[in-house]
Amino acid sequence: MIADILWTIYLGILGTSAISFLVKRKYTTYKTKLDFIISVITWFGLFGYVTDLNFFSPFFWKIVFVIGLLWDILFTIFFLHEYEEEEELPLPFRFFGLLIIAPLYYGLFMYAFK
Repeated sequence: MIADILWTIYLGILGTSAISFLVKRKYTTYKTKLDFIISVITWFGLFGYVTDLNFFSPFFWKIVFVIGLLWDILFTIFFLHEYEEEEELPLPFRFFGLLIIAPLYYGLFMYAFK
């Protein structure tokens, strides 16, 4: 019961974050647009996991899990600093950002490999 509420809150935070970046027109380059598309697809997978609804096949979600995880790691390490408005974050702090999305990939993994 509590876990369901926490998952729903996390899902809302991720969705709100993506929408706010869209409204603020932060997705201006090909890399950021690709990041947005991957974020929407992974969010949709997490939504399926949280609500226990089946969208597409498990094979599709396995591919999404691998590509999404690789993209987020690569984007965070190599490209994120190009889009930071303030001072560039040191690499260890960028890895901390990956911890924030760890539950997303846990849920997506569970959804794909259940």
